[in-house]
Amino acid sequence: MKILAIDTTTPGGSIAVLDDKRLLAEIGVASATTHSSRLLGSVQHLLAALGLDIRDIDAFAVTPGPGSFTGLRIGLSTVKAFAFASGKPVAPVSSLAALAWKLWDDGPGLVAPVIDAKKGEIYAALFEIRDRRMVEFIPQGAYAPESFVSLLPRRKVRFIGNGLALCRDAVVRKLKDKAFFPARTTFIAAEVGRLGLGLLAAGKGVPAERLEPLYFRKSQAEDKR
Repeated sequence: MKILAIDTTTPGGSIAVLDDKRLLAEIGVASATTHSSRLLGSVQHLLAALGLDIRDIDAFAVTPGPGSFTGLRIGLSTVKAFAFASGKPVAPVSSLAALAWKLWDDGPGLVAPVIDAKKGEIYAALFEIRDRRMVEFIPQGAYAPESFVSLLPRRKVRFIGNGLALCRDAVVRKLKDKAFFPARTTFIAAEVGRLGLGLLAAGKGVPAERLEPLYFRKSQAEDKR
């Protein structure tokens, strides 16, 4: 099964094509240009480099959030268009789950993905990787940094994500030498694709019309109403 995976929840973003669990290609872009100006071009470039057409894609995976409200809407609308036109299923994969999955190869244990949610908040969760699966330990949500840190158990925890700039000092104060910060990129399209494959295999893919954004708080525009 060939999967096109897209993440637009951060200013950079990434796309990937997988053939089952095998990553064929991935593009990650850290750029000030908008997703709307480069996403379709990046998809076309990636498929062309692989000698593929969008019609060769069997399913799609996308991050519905949490993340940049504008970015995730662009990603969702693009994938919806592909899915509507093709009738192919879509796997919605949380950006926090995909970010945590980047530390899968480091072995079992607790992983905390942390994304800068702006306004002094973070999107975060705590997962436990065990028995070849990932279990939610602290629910995914929008947190004040100190509030999230207060929920952490005094155990070894691996952290990842751009939200660490807001909470790293508090984490170290609480966990001391039990806090670990592995160096990884935050491009997650490949992980979105792999987790999406699992959802599709479990019959949890959705048609285009059921694809919805994952919000943990109101957008700035909604707050002003």
